[in-house]
Amino acid sequence: MSILSINPKETPTADLHQYLLGSVAPRPICFASTISEDGIPNLAPYSFFNAFSSNPPIVVFSSNRRVKNNTTKDTLHNVESQREVVINVVSHSIVHQMAATSIEYPTAISEFAKAGLTPIPSKIVKPFRVKESPVQMECKVRDIISLGQQGGAGNLIICEVVYMHIDENVLDENKKIDPQKIDLMGRMGRSFYCRAKGENILKIYQPVNKLGIGVDALPESIRLSKVLTGNDLGRLGRLTEFPSKETIETFQQRPEIQTLDNEEALHQKAHLYIAQDKVAEALAILMTRA
Repeated sequence: MSILSINPKETPTADLHQYLLGSVAPRPICFASTISEDGIPNLAPYSFFNAFSSNPPIVVFSSNRRVKNNTTKDTLHNVESQREVVINVVSHSIVHQMAATSIEYPTAISEFAKAGLTPIPSKIVKPFRVKESPVQMECKVRDIISLGQQGGAGNLIICEVVYMHIDENVLDENKKIDPQKIDLMGRMGRSFYCRAKGENILKIYQPVNKLGIGVDALPESIRLSKVLTGNDLGRLGRLTEFPSKETIETFQQRPEIQTLDNEEALHQKAHLYIAQDKVAEALAILMTRA
């Protein structure tokens, strides 16, 4: 495997920016609505964004200085002066409208109008919410941390969620957000995005009150398998116990196992079981000859 090694201090900022964004991905999109001291609404997307606390509810996004001319964006000026922002999430249904707001319009022009999005009043803060967004978070700005004065430097905007609005159409029968219904978009590097929908959404459940056996505890013949993938081994290692002697003997007596005449065939069978979420059974199959 050939490796490209990069020293950030010796790499042009524009190139380093794309390497970072291509590597730290997908990233959620903060669709930030702010308002100026003159009452002019602004709407802009940011993908340096995430949630960092539930109590208090804290979300953070970064408005970076422009690389090309080292200027700052209207969003940063507005949150500095008004200390309020609404963070709207971006679903697939508005992703192209969101992209339209990344154009650098003059300060006096509202991106709501340019993107064809509907501004609606917030309950607590002054900035408008995006009606078409399935989740809108009204926030008070707790702190703004400058990370530098050079082009590309970030300004971390630390926000406390003071009110939240959720479209009930994206909730399941338990009033929880259904990832299939909310249909969120994520940002990749350069012009690439990804959609959290359908088979792209995986459910990985891991008990937190029991220790997994660990990949290192698996027999060497399993760990060094030429058939089992790293994900296969990870799933086996997450099991909380080895199969019992009786279970292993039961699998040894099965015709489908007895007809497997070599280790590779046995591992292929186990691989298929893992793909069907029958992980404990897969380990029992593997242990029949381990």
